[in-house]
Amino acid sequence: MKILDWYILKRYLLTFLTMLLLFVPIGITVDLAEKVGKMLENNAPFGEVAFYYLNFTVYFANLLFPLFLFLSVIWFTSKLANNTEIVAFLSSGVSFSRFLRPYMIGATIVAGFALFLGMYLAPIASKGFNEFKFKYLKKHKNVQKTHDVYQQINDNDYIYVSNFVPSNKTGMNFTYEHFEGNELRYKIFAQNIRYNTADSTYRLTSYVKRSFENGIETIEKERKKDMDFPFELEDLAPVEYAAETKSYSELLDFIAAEERRGSPNIGRYEVVKLKKWSLPVSIYILSIIAVAVSSVKRRGGMGVNLAFGIAIAMIYVFFDKVFGVMAEQSNFPAIIAVWFPNLIFGILAVYLLRNAKR
Repeated sequence: MKILDWYILKRYLLTFLTMLLLFVPIGITVDLAEKVGKMLENNAPFGEVAFYYLNFTVYFANLLFPLFLFLSVIWFTSKLANNTEIVAFLSSGVSFSRFLRPYMIGATIVAGFALFLGMYLAPIASKGFNEFKFKYLKKHKNVQKTHDVYQQINDNDYIYVSNFVPSNKTGMNFTYEHFEGNELRYKIFAQNIRYNTADSTYRLTSYVKRSFENGIETIEKERKKDMDFPFELEDLAPVEYAAETKSYSELLDFIAAEERRGSPNIGRYEVVKLKKWSLPVSIYILSIIAVAVSSVKRRGGMGVNLAFGIAIAMIYVFFDKVFGVMAEQSNFPAIIAVWFPNLIFGILAVYLLRNAKR
């Protein structure tokens, strides 16, 4: 039986790698053909373009990992079925569950790599990918929230800026509020706030501070004042894709900080976090579906299995995208949005597997 296990496992991994090596270059070619004009127009250096496509490879592979695996399993299992190899295996007394074991071993190897990729490599690639995209490909699109930014910095402090210009690190109509319990202790206004790179302080123009102590209000005014605040420059203009660029431990800290601040984007961040775990699980589910669908020799051969597999893959992507957007744009629970497609397709996997065993 070890010969059977190794035979299927080898085909499982090699076909998956072949699928990646075929589709990733196709993805790069299509992306390059679409964007080469903007790269030349914006004088993107060759080194940065090469690094962008290195990040693109990791980003693209991580995004479509389960679907590549799904199609590759259907492909080589259909070939086994068409060559009547599966009939020979099962006729020798091997149960379908035993036949499925090397597939699950292969899924475990791929899922482990997918987990490592999502936790550590994909965030690094996502950062480089997005930085290049907004630097050379979407130069006029603002990647940061720069208008009406309101943030809770910690349990006691809140900031507001009506408009922030990242290029010169300057914000307009800045407000800083400090509370102790439910009582406002002081409030700072400034017409402008500018970050000083040299000493990491902030220069306030038309500075006004209103302090409240025992019912007495004190007003302090200065034309210019340099101050050190307990927030980062990024808090004045949050980056939209910040969660995607953080490793898992950094992401947990980031979400906890954003929850304390009362960020409206918690749903989006939770989706990013939960998908790091749901993707490896989907590899098992889609592997079972692929084996159950393609292990029977059908009239029409491999084409019928591939067509059925592509249809299932498209439905899976549809569910994943729709529920992901619902969680990001509304109060729909992120855990349901991320795990619901796996739940539905997990039930489908059990149903197809039971029928395949018959």
